[in-house]
Amino acid sequence: MKMAMRVALQCFSANFSTKLPQFSQIAQITASRRPWRNDVPRTLSTASPLSTALVFTEKHEWVRVEGGVGTVGISNFAQEALGDVVYCGLPEVGQKLDQMEEFGALESVKAASELYSPLTGEVTEINTQLADNPALVNKSCYDEGWLLKMTIENPSELDGLMDDQAYEKFIKSLE
Repeated sequence: MKMAMRVALQCFSANFSTKLPQFSQIAQITASRRPWRNDVPRTLSTASPLSTALVFTEKHEWVRVEGGVGTVGISNFAQEALGDVVYCGLPEVGQKLDQMEEFGALESVKAASELYSPLTGEVTEINTQLADNPALVNKSCYDEGWLLKMTIENPSELDGLMDDQAYEKFIKSLE
């Protein structure tokens, strides 16, 4: 019985080995079409690819400025620390905010966290989708989970906020 198994495996191996060069050719072709390069180091980041134009506060809010209007949200780090967001308390449209003034709160199954304005300005819009679906903050904190939009009264305040790299370094200092 053992001898029969050995012969069967040798026959199978002999038949299979003739196919191997074809597989290795396919692997070489596939490797040349990879979207990444093996000679370039890759790094893990806690930021979103969308966050390259964002600036961050030490309280983990972000702001993206487009045409004199700042869109505000919380960072991926903050939403992960909070856990599943179940409630968003946001200000009224028209409310004036000073930089680092508390403007609302997020509540999750684990904790509650105050929200602070990254800039001085007036609230021009709030994300009304968050009333019915606060989990958007977790699902898409840099896109659909934004909190509010505001005018920017003092653009020089942006200089005091952290870019992506500085924020990454700040997060690492907290650990």
